[in-house]
Amino acid sequence: MITALVQYDPEWEDKERNKQKLNWLLENNFKQADLLIFPEMTLTGFTMSPEKFSEKENGESFDFFSEIASKYECNILAGLIIEQKGSYFNSLLHIDKKGKLVTIYKKLHPFSYSKEDKYYSKGDNPVTTKIEGWNVGLTICYDLRFPELYRLYAKERTELIVNIANWPVTRIEHWKTLLKARAIENQCYIIGVNRVGNGPQLAYNGFCSVIDPMGVEVISGYDEEKIILAEINKDEVSSIRKELPFLDDIHLI
Repeated sequence: MITALVQYDPEWEDKERNKQKLNWLLENNFKQADLLIFPEMTLTGFTMSPEKFSEKENGESFDFFSEIASKYECNILAGLIIEQKGSYFNSLLHIDKKGKLVTIYKKLHPFSYSKEDKYYSKGDNPVTTKIEGWNVGLTICYDLRFPELYRLYAKERTELIVNIANWPVTRIEHWKTLLKARAIENQCYIIGVNRVGNGPQLAYNGFCSVIDPMGVEVISGYDEEKIILAEINKDEVSSIRKELPFLDDIHLI
């Protein structure tokens, strides 16, 4: 499967300018892929104003990504702020290549250090989805620090787990190390898609990465707006799990 990681610098809380920026980036840099992945809160940055920027799951931002999926005939994973019954959720949407909504993952671990938990509700469940025959687990940013979630995906034998993020420069070594750890311990591909540029308080330098099931960095990008292409092979996951059947020995206490 060909994956495309969108490493870009969103304009703070400006959906329309970000739509324009992403359209330009895709029109000038995108080559065909099976899966196109955008960072957390793709069109706003990591805002704590969900009452201003949230939408229903079939709102204008969904329409924007749906059109991209149809135009480029690829699956999309994108970050949006979803409102449901008066609660706000930091969410990840899977849209198929026909532009149809497949599923929504709601972040299970709001980032309390930045008071995200004061503005956003927790999701209720892990979410897996099917993409081009792959079993894919979905996570967002701070989730990466909680191996228990990834272990649940390993028990479901996901071949790929995706994390979309706004992960700052000050802790980027944690990002890089944790991506590799999650790949090694669960013997699957891990894809991390992080933003670049400057928000109101924090700087970001990307390091969008694809990590293989042995923890080897397939590709990564650093400190520039770009679309990073990488091919991943499901047979490699099966081969490693057969050769090193560590997942069969999981004993969850």
